[in-house]
Amino acid sequence: MRLLVLPGDGIGPEITSATQAVLRAASKRFDLGLEMDEHDVGHASLRQHGTTVRPELLDLARTADGVMLGPTATFDFKDEAKGQINPSKFFRKELDLFANVRPARTYPGMKSPVEDFDLVVVRENTEGFYADRNMEQGNGEILVTPDVVISLRRITRQCCERIAEAACALAARRRKRLTVVHKANVLKIGDGMFLDICRATVARYPGIEMDAVIVDAMMAHVVRHPSRYDVIVTTNMFGDILSDLTAELSGSLGLGGSLNAGATHAMAQAAHGSAPDIAGQDVANPFSLILSAVLLLDWHGERHQAARFGEAARAIETGITQAIAAGKATRDVGGTLGTAAVGEALAALIAN
Repeated sequence: MRLLVLPGDGIGPEITSATQAVLRAASKRFDLGLEMDEHDVGHASLRQHGTTVRPELLDLARTADGVMLGPTATFDFKDEAKGQINPSKFFRKELDLFANVRPARTYPGMKSPVEDFDLVVVRENTEGFYADRNMEQGNGEILVTPDVVISLRRITRQCCERIAEAACALAARRRKRLTVVHKANVLKIGDGMFLDICRATVARYPGIEMDAVIVDAMMAHVVRHPSRYDVIVTTNMFGDILSDLTAELSGSLGLGGSLNAGATHAMAQAAHGSAPDIAGQDVANPFSLILSAVLLLDWHGERHQAARFGEAARAIETGITQAIAAGKATRDVGGTLGTAAVGEALAALIAN
């Protein structure tokens, strides 16, 4: 397996280094033949090359078996004409990574404000209200007058069908329960079509139970009783908000893995930002990026019917559970170790 590794900004290089240590240990134990080709993106690339993402990285991403992207300072990148390209947006759009898969679960020994749960949010990743992903050219926000802004939301049948299919396929491999989160009572046409397509897709998957919940009610339900949910599918903005909530309910956003997947490419990406205020202090939690790499190993193994990648992914997950229970984690999740030491400790657990 060949990975294109892009450490990013802020804490990105630190958590990427820890993740690489874990992946090397998994590769050795499970004979993955893992090769990691590392390149700069973000501010480091902007300083050296005049752009946050060099065009040749797209060819490398297309020929690699997966991409691992650390957090980047996306808020800083405002003018693409000056080379300030959002790396996440760039690869998501160019590789057509339409499904953002965001698992969340509780861990023994880790305090959570709610009951134990294990769920996955499947978020449509290429359209919706987000201004950077719903226009062929230009921006989805329009300043009509200095006091009037119009934000466009795009919902298409194709995108609804493929995210519904991805969610149903995942639910079929898990506990066979699918929850569709929507706002069809207000967004009658767009979310109405999304809901109808989800129902039609579920009908092709015998044994899957489906319920539909309005998004504002879902926010309350998932806090009150998260264990009732298995796979949750929704549109882009709702999924972005809901997946951060479920990750935090597990104990920390730093425990939220994230995979951006398409038909032929996938990108592991930490669920959190670049946290420049703690960069270089060896205190950042690397588990989000490590868990994202776990999802990438699973995706690659399923695509190539190579069971050892799934076995490696399970070993890393088990190692994280053991590390948290033993306090071999960063302070934000109850441990005492620094970023690099967490990577080393987890790599040692996997090696044994």
